[in-house]
Amino acid sequence: MTDYAATLKKYINVLEHEGGSDLHFSTDAHPTIRVAGALTPMLKEPPLTPDDTMGFLKALLTDKQMEHFLVEQEVDFAYESDENARFRGNAFFQRGSVGIALRLIPKTIRTVQELNLPDVLTSFARKSQGFFLVVGPVGQGKTTTLAALIELINVERMEHIVTIEDPVEYVYQPKQSLIDQREVRIDTKDFATALQSAFRQDVDVILVGEMRGPETMAAAVTAAETGHLVFSTLHTNNAAQTIDRIIDTFPASQQDQIRLQLAASMAGIFSQRLIPRVSGGLIPTYELLVNNKAVANLIREKRTHEINTVIETGSGEGMIDMNRSLAELVARGEITVESAYQYSLNPNVLQRLL
Repeated sequence: MTDYAATLKKYINVLEHEGGSDLHFSTDAHPTIRVAGALTPMLKEPPLTPDDTMGFLKALLTDKQMEHFLVEQEVDFAYESDENARFRGNAFFQRGSVGIALRLIPKTIRTVQELNLPDVLTSFARKSQGFFLVVGPVGQGKTTTLAALIELINVERMEHIVTIEDPVEYVYQPKQSLIDQREVRIDTKDFATALQSAFRQDVDVILVGEMRGPETMAAAVTAAETGHLVFSTLHTNNAAQTIDRIIDTFPASQQDQIRLQLAASMAGIFSQRLIPRVSGGLIPTYELLVNNKAVANLIREKRTHEINTVIETGSGEGMIDMNRSLAELVARGEITVESAYQYSLNPNVLQRLL
């Protein structure tokens, strides 16, 4: 009989040794890891049976989480191994058996500089209020970027920071700041409820793991308006799309109100992608929208489609254009021209910059 806890430990060691980011268990497939963006099956290990994937799941979940999984047929969870390797996990059913995806959360919280991100990001961590979003597709380092900003506040200022996550990912050790980390379903019912409670917790900085639904978005924007510094993420491609997504989440009767609130409270939107580096590993490319009078007017006047032009011409105010960021990486020999085109949202503009 397989000792799933011991085998899981072995696979985690392989993942860490190879510098991987994710570990996958799927029926009829070999255990698989993701290294530098590419999936690599562990071919020396046997393909997994339905009993195997269920066995690994039982080694990963508490009894209560398992109950939730069997009822809801999927579950988000955090898992910490005996060696203090921490994972964000998701389990689901596929073709009647269990599938599991585990994302490794690095033990050390890296700085903005160590992550190859622009220094201008640190200015958002030093604000006293406002709403700052990090956006991009899944697996592009949004959580890691936000962790760098929260840790910067933790190191520099005495603030009360509350994080609301599903599940808790990076674990912060209080330095200058007081930090409370709340996990959805374990410490609070949902994001919206936890955000409402935060107003009564004498909080300075709020990290919302993900903007889910109009109630969470409305509470986050209100928190930013009422003197809090609020950080969050969204699965969108760029700044203009992010603003439209937030507004479109609300019923038509509330859209003008949220548009006004966003125009007043938005500090900035940072969009990022991780691109394979010529020398190995991944390097970020990014876009940064800084909210100024021109941007606020465009949001209020329903002219978000013009935001891309403001970003392209706003480098003097700290804005960063994604195509320019890609072109600079090509010029420095960090990424190939092919990669730049693959990740560009507007290849015609990129062509003029290369």
